[in-house]
Amino acid sequence: MQENDVFIVLADDDEDDRLFFEEAFEELKINTKVLTFDDGVQLMNYLNKVTNILPSILFLDLNMPKKSGVECLLEIKNNNRFKDIAIAIYSTSASEEDIENTFVMGANVYIKKPNDFKQLKKILSNVVTINWQYHTNGLNKDNFLLRL
Repeated sequence: MQENDVFIVLADDDEDDRLFFEEAFEELKINTKVLTFDDGVQLMNYLNKVTNILPSILFLDLNMPKKSGVECLLEIKNNNRFKDIAIAIYSTSASEEDIENTFVMGANVYIKKPNDFKQLKKILSNVVTINWQYHTNGLNKDNFLLRL
C-alpha cells in the first residue's frame, strides 16, 4: 500500500456485492487499497490484530452471518483504538429503524446499496472524498443518510 492511498475495508457476506465494490474502486481514479471480508468475525479478527493497518473507511453490511454489522459497530465504537475509522453502513435495508439505530450507535454515514454500477461508483467516490474530520464534527441525522 502506498503512503497516499486511502485504505478501505468492506465487510459483506454477499460475494457479488464484494466483487462490484472492488470493481467500482478499480474504475475510480482515486488511490485506494481495498480489503474485503465475508463476515463480521473475520473483520473483527483483522481489526483486533494490533499489527494490522487500520482502515480509513470501513463499509459495513448490517446482515451478515456469524457476527452482524450492528455487533461489529458496537464492538468498534467501544474500542478507543478504532476511534479514527469512519464507518459507512452499507446495506440493502432502507428501514428507518436500521438508519436510526446505526446513527445512534455512532456510524458516520448510511448508504443503501444501489442497484446500478454507475451509481455505486458515484456513491463510493463521494464517501471516499468526504473530509471526515469536518463531516463528523457536524454530524446530524439529515446528513447521515447519503442520497444521490
